[in-house]
Amino acid sequence: MPFANQNRSVADVVRDVIAQLTALLRKEAQLARVELSENLSRAALGLALIIGGAVLLIPALVILLEAAVAALQQNGFDPAAAAGIIGGCALLLGFILVAIGASRLRVKALMPNKTIQQVQHDAATAKQQMRQSYDLQRAA
Repeated sequence: MPFANQNRSVADVVRDVIAQLTALLRKEAQLARVELSENLSRAALGLALIIGGAVLLIPALVILLEAAVAALQQNGFDPAAAAGIIGGCALLLGFILVAIGASRLRVKALMPNKTIQQVQHDAATAKQQMRQSYDLQRAA
């Protein structure tokens, strides 16, 4: 980025760089707060939907599991064996669903990745501008 005044002192250049860096860091912090807020809101909504669905699904699941046990009993299974088979299947499916749900609520999913990438890009740009300013000062 060329400057209008090429005869600035090193102190002026450093002062400008510090002022721009401070403004940049404020903007990046604001962006990080917004991104984190959006991610947390999305996670909170997901959790609320999970809880609401669980409240409605638990009674329905109990009724369906009882019907499955009854169906096995009608087909000649011992009541204890029928309950064990259906209960084991429900337990396995429950563990699978909990594992999938927990993986989606990991901290990594809530990280402000866009902001982190932008800060890294901004840092690289700031370094490049400082080098160019220094090179211009040395050339002058």
